[in-house]
Amino acid sequence: MPVQLIVVVAVVGIVFLGIVFSAVIPVQIWISAIFSGVKISFFSLIGMRLRRVPPQIVLLAMIQSKKAGLEIQSDAIEAHYLAGGNVYRVVNALIAADKANIPLTFQRATAIDLAGRDVLDAVKMSVIPKVIETPMVTAIAKDGIQVKAIARVTVRTNIDRLVGGAGQETILARVGEGIVTTIGSAQTHKSVLENPDSISKVVLGKGLDSGTAYEILSIDIADVDVGKNIGAQLQMDQADADKNIAQAKAEERRAMAVALEQEMKANISEMRAKLVASEAKVPLAVAKAFQSMKKTA
Repeated sequence: MPVQLIVVVAVVGIVFLGIVFSAVIPVQIWISAIFSGVKISFFSLIGMRLRRVPPQIVLLAMIQSKKAGLEIQSDAIEAHYLAGGNVYRVVNALIAADKANIPLTFQRATAIDLAGRDVLDAVKMSVIPKVIETPMVTAIAKDGIQVKAIARVTVRTNIDRLVGGAGQETILARVGEGIVTTIGSAQTHKSVLENPDSISKVVLGKGLDSGTAYEILSIDIADVDVGKNIGAQLQMDQADADKNIAQAKAEERRAMAVALEQEMKANISEMRAKLVASEAKVPLAVAKAFQSMKKTA
């Protein structure tokens, strides 16, 4: 066989193998993985293709975690991908947690991700607490004056309770309920206006973050204002109701009096008619008496 033909066959074979390998595995990323200290064989990459797992996702995740000083096995990354998880988000969350000295394992991170929570955002909230604001909460003090308050709640994620824990809506609902209870137990609205921090202290001491995915760090009253005089309004409404009831009863008594008067008039008319009829019979009786006297005479 001529030398030129052998060279051509070798070149064609190398090109063919290169095309095959490029179609099966990302050669460039694999080489980068080797230089990054990630040990993974060609057969593992081919197995990923057979299991319909993109090798580049696994390799990039392993390279990223290796550079950050973390050791994550390719099998664990594959399993999370096949379960429908977000590999990059989990890896970024693990790196962020490691740098912030937050204890977070790969198993817990994948569980949080598969539960539908944003594990990376949860880690960020553990490092940088988030402030959420309640809507306007309206309550009535014991003196009947309406008080309106808005609170800002500073929370951070509780990684241990993130799976199965209640969300921010529950925190806001509980804080609002606590504000209503605290204002409602105040003797006067003035005491609330003079010491708005008393609301936050009482509410914060109720342990409102129990069973939630967050830990409440502080509750601050951002705004407090006086509303309507509900007590006076209720008294006015009651007075109007009493007046209407009294008017109705008076009208009922008047109607009964008119009916009684009509009935008495009817009775008098009937008695007069009977009297007239009796008077009409008197001449007849007198005439009959005279006739009887004549016959006797």
